[in-house]
Amino acid sequence: MNTGRLVVGILAGVAAGAILGVLFAPDKGSETRKKIAKSGSDTVDQLKAKFDEMVAGVTDKFEEAKSVEKDLAEKARIRAEEIRKDSKHAVS
Repeated sequence: MNTGRLVVGILAGVAAGAILGVLFAPDKGSETRKKIAKSGSDTVDQLKAKFDEMVAGVTDKFEEAKSVEKDLAEKARIRAEEIRKDSKHAVS
């Protein structure tokens, strides 16, 4: 999660820098507003992309954990069956 916070912090810094740069640029007000809107839109798009990456990573890890759990459950089932068979033979 620290990496996610770092990425969000960097993106927020970039966005703030872009906005300040646009505010101090010698353009007309309408042009400045367009640039600010575009910069904000670009930042939102970047944040969405990073969020999607994070969700995909968590989903992959979840699927991997599910697969490992299924494998372990199957191994435990097989081992329990072996123990059951061995105990039947020991009693007989």
